[in-house]
Amino acid sequence: MSSIDTEPHAVVQRGKETGTIRRPRDRYLYQNVAIGLGFVAVLVAAVIGIQIGTSGATLAHVFQTFWAKLTSTAPPDRATLQIQNIIWELRVPRIALAILGGAALTVAGTLFQGLLRNPLVSPYTLGIAPAAAFGASLAIVLFGATAGSASVPLVIGALLFSFLNTALVLSLASARHLNATTLILVGIALSQLFGALTACIQYFAEDEILAAIVRWTWGSVNNSAWYQVLVLFALLALAFPYIRYRSGALNAIAFAGDDSAKSLGVAVSRVRLESIAIAATLTAVTIAFTGIIGFVGLVAPHIARLVVGANHRFLITFSALIGALLLVMSDAVGRLVVHPGVIPFGIIDALVGAPIFLYLILTRQKAIE
Repeated sequence: MSSIDTEPHAVVQRGKETGTIRRPRDRYLYQNVAIGLGFVAVLVAAVIGIQIGTSGATLAHVFQTFWAKLTSTAPPDRATLQIQNIIWELRVPRIALAILGGAALTVAGTLFQGLLRNPLVSPYTLGIAPAAAFGASLAIVLFGATAGSASVPLVIGALLFSFLNTALVLSLASARHLNATTLILVGIALSQLFGALTACIQYFAEDEILAAIVRWTWGSVNNSAWYQVLVLFALLALAFPYIRYRSGALNAIAFAGDDSAKSLGVAVSRVRLESIAIAATLTAVTIAFTGIIGFVGLVAPHIARLVVGANHRFLITFSALIGALLLVMSDAVGRLVVHPGVIPFGIIDALVGAPIFLYLILTRQKAIE
């Protein structure tokens, strides 16, 4: 039931340093403040990210562009018009897709880790990413789709096989009443299958096609389009109310286990299937638009837990903000390191995410258990 709120911490906590009593409302205030600061951090990072490039855009240009779009004000000269077009048509969709993609993958990772009760689960555990890579590879071979994220055949191919993979996993889970561990094993098997199929395509592909496939698997928001931003925003807008509604049930499953959650009145199988379907959809759509992005859905939920705790009422929102911030920063770093070139942020995300995750494993073991 959605009214259940199984906070993983004691109702009353004793401060480590002062010995004072920390009441739940004090903790909730801290969590809400953290979420507010997270929103501010993402906004600041977005504004900085919009400025990065070769057009010479300044902070004033960014605000002028948004003001011009809100008020339909014409720019004073042609040079300003050109900068505003670059900002609005290229930079803003890029940053928006990075924000929404990071949020979607991290929400999916948080759901998977809670529902499957495994801290090492990521959005790709059920084979979604390998299936998308195979679909994208087929599209590149059959339709000559480019590796640009706005290529419609590529997006359709990635989405189609992602959803086929998800439908297969959920059908098996529903028909066979599979537990969380078996679901993970099924996902691993499907990951190996689609990985092998993609490797076959790469082995027989010509050099140009092989390069296009590899570029897509790096993950990037180059050539991002407004329709992608709108689609991903709509999905998140639909998913968040449900996830908030089910936050109590998610807490019960994650902290108490299936049997205890059932005793509390939670329809465990239904909540798990519905939530996995949502997480898989968010993952499939995101990687269809951006390509493969590795660590954000695995690392960001752990970082969020260190700050706001494991209560899904707050964790889902703060995780989304951390994931958005990580991808915006990865994109900014990728554009600055080899300026005016661009390193795909999937590479930067893995380079940054792997050391962070190793640090969490070695120094904060309890945070990932």
